[in-house]
Amino acid sequence: MTNIDPWKRLEAYIANVENALEKIDTNSLPGNFKRVVEMAKLYLSDSKYYFEKKDLFTSLACIAYAEGLIDSLRHAGLLDIEWEPLSKLLERPKVLLAGGFEIIHPGHLYLFRKAWEKGRVYVIVARDKNFEKFKKRKPVIPEKQRLEVVKSIKWVHEAVLGDEEDYLKPVLEIKPNIILLGPDQWIDEGKLKKQLEDRGLKGVVITRLAKRVNKGLYSVTRIIEEILRSHGCCKQGKTSGGRDTSQ
Repeated sequence: MTNIDPWKRLEAYIANVENALEKIDTNSLPGNFKRVVEMAKLYLSDSKYYFEKKDLFTSLACIAYAEGLIDSLRHAGLLDIEWEPLSKLLERPKVLLAGGFEIIHPGHLYLFRKAWEKGRVYVIVARDKNFEKFKKRKPVIPEKQRLEVVKSIKWVHEAVLGDEEDYLKPVLEIKPNIILLGPDQWIDEGKLKKQLEDRGLKGVVITRLAKRVNKGLYSVTRIIEEILRSHGCCKQGKTSGGRDTSQ
């Protein structure tokens, strides 16, 4: 374990604290101790910020504070949480998601969360050109803005733009262990697996989310239609430019 990249160690350390905080039900804690959990979350957020800024020591200090706060509650008998072994966290598989991610909604967040439960999450955000090709309309939100939003989601380890000509190119560069598809994505699992194997990427597990979130405004189409309806300026299913939003 001594030869492990310190950045990978720190990443695993951050993941361990993040996993622990996800399991904590603050409603079960006495009032004053809820603040301790909130402070741990703030230190976690700071650690991830400095990690992105390549400031290893400040990031490490912040995550150590967060872990210490959680441990104080454990030792006081207020939490029943076990830390994951570092070796297990270092072996977390790469989980790949891909899509347009035009307007982030609860369905997207559910997908990111489920991917994060399986490993480190990598995301390919569709280029505007490819978005228009498959959705049959121009995206409301341009590619660079969509990428920035996805990058800011706490379950996402890394996000990149897709390739305009070869949609498999970024997949081959990331080399995921798992590809998680949304329940309604058009990709055929068997065909995708063969395409990857033909290009030298073997052993990738391709799976699909079993269900979608069906509560509230859970799709981009419904969000756009609701915006148009609430403004009373257009017919449902059409934008002001006459483009169909039903895709």
